Amino acid sequence: MMLGPSHPLPFRPRRVLVAGTSGAGKSTFTRRLAAASGIPYHELDALRHGPGWTPRPSFLEDVAAFTARAEWATEWLYSDARDLLASRAHLLVWLDYPRPLVMVRVLRRTIRRRLRREVLWNGNVEAPLRTVFTDADHIVRWAWRTHSKWSSLVEGAAAMHPQLTIVRLRSPREAETWLSGAFARATR
Repeated sequence: MMLGPSHPLPFRPRRVLVAGTSGAGKSTFTRRLAAASGIPYHELDALRHGPGWTPRPSFLEDVAAFTARAEWATEWLYSDARDLLASRAHLLVWLDYPRPLVMVRVLRRTIRRRLRREVLWNGNVEAPLRTVFTDADHIVRWAWRTHSKWSSLVEGAAAMHPQLTIVRLRSPREAETWLSGAFARATR
């Protein structure tokens, strides 16, 4: 079932995924959603990335453990975890924002993190800005390249997981409307 920002939710969501390309604001939105509803938030990037950006060996075990619980909210990331996440979720919120907006956001975030040398997960920091030209998987290039794949990923999840209710939000304004409206009403 695909809903929009003004559609009421047919149930009280307790297992929530937030999808979208890099820079859409998934983590920020998921934190807000979790705080507003009292659902525990699990940051997937923190579980995935070990020192030196290496994948943590326990990543999939950690995902399986928290998704076995009655309540959780997280981002819908990483191809090796997506099916497990979707099979256990009740609700998938898709931040389907326009590419120009997402690119501005991911550029600002990347530059800010690099200039401030913000420590991210497990001691990692953003790569030097010049690597946007040399690293095909640099987060800015990744966001550009993967932006259009989300439609087929969400459609595939809907087909494979009929229990999953999907809410498609096409702008930050729609996201705010939904969070303070339909979601707030469903979680009271």
